[in-house]
Amino acid sequence: MLSVEMNGRLTRVGPGTPIGELMRRYCHPIAAVPELNRQSPTKAVRLLGEDLTLYQDHSGTYGLIDDRCPHRRMNMEYGITEEHGLRCAYHGWLFDETGQCVETPAEASDSTFKERMKVKAYPVEALGGLLFAYLGPQPVPLLPRWEWLVDDHAYRQVNFLEIPCNWLQCQENSLDPIHLEWMHLYNFNFGRWKAGEEQEYLPPVNHHKRIGFDVFEHGIIKRRVYEGFSEEDANWAVGHPILFPNILSDPNQIRVPIDDTHTLHVDYVVRPLPADVPAPAPNDLVVCYPPLKDENGKYVLDYVFGQDYMGWATQGPIAERNLEKLGESDKAPSCFAACSRSSWPSSRMAAIP
Repeated sequence: MLSVEMNGRLTRVGPGTPIGELMRRYCHPIAAVPELNRQSPTKAVRLLGEDLTLYQDHSGTYGLIDDRCPHRRMNMEYGITEEHGLRCAYHGWLFDETGQCVETPAEASDSTFKERMKVKAYPVEALGGLLFAYLGPQPVPLLPRWEWLVDDHAYRQVNFLEIPCNWLQCQENSLDPIHLEWMHLYNFNFGRWKAGEEQEYLPPVNHHKRIGFDVFEHGIIKRRVYEGFSEEDANWAVGHPILFPNILSDPNQIRVPIDDTHTLHVDYVVRPLPADVPAPAPNDLVVCYPPLKDENGKYVLDYVFGQDYMGWATQGPIAERNLEKLGESDKAPSCFAACSRSSWPSSRMAAIP
């Protein structure tokens, strides 16, 4: 159980909040490379409570700038991409990827007005077909070269889905081994039973015999032993890595905080290809937008992630952890409670309230 105050500290992600400042010291995927093209060179982005416009200009440079032109406050999502920069469609002010205004067409040719006009802007980097943004202080950290982002001979697919809840509900689920046998295995059997399958033909559900957690350099290793298995098996001996602060590895999922009550769930699928099958270009991947609910407004539950989405979102926009009644099996620690501030690089922790 967490106090209301501590729950607030762990869930608020806007500028100046403890977790918001921490999150700004990491790179976050905000789009896929194929989403920006000649037909759609801009995209509205909301990240860590900030409204921004992502674009790719004609030179191939990516920019992420304030979504409002400082002149008359028009939305820059409808801006015009140029060889270098994004031009406001209202009066033609042109901004480069640093946020600097480089043209104010209606002003005198010798005017220095444009030099005093600058909007917030953040660096963007492409890796593995995803576009990552960094909203923190300089210097920009190296974007981690996780093996699933840099495998140069694989099929790649990314599934984007906005979940109407706080990011921590999504991430702490990764540290909860017990839900697997109930939310997924048992729930699948319930779905089969509702569809008319006889009880004796439903697959057995393996129950957990032991769970464990180990803090390591990049996060936490989650371990489990099912009934009928031992600690020699991979589920315990190898474990399942959760990468600090918001990544589950294998399957690769990134829980990107849009704001306090919405999360962009990035499901990144990588499948190695046979040596004789040509590999796609490094930034070429399939982009999908799976449905959250069906035509009746009910959560889609016939696949694992759909069940997870339901479990996260139905806790409410921000889970009321002060009302939780936890038992002996609730040993899965919060990724922040388990990892002391001293465990992480000082460059990421400096100046966090």
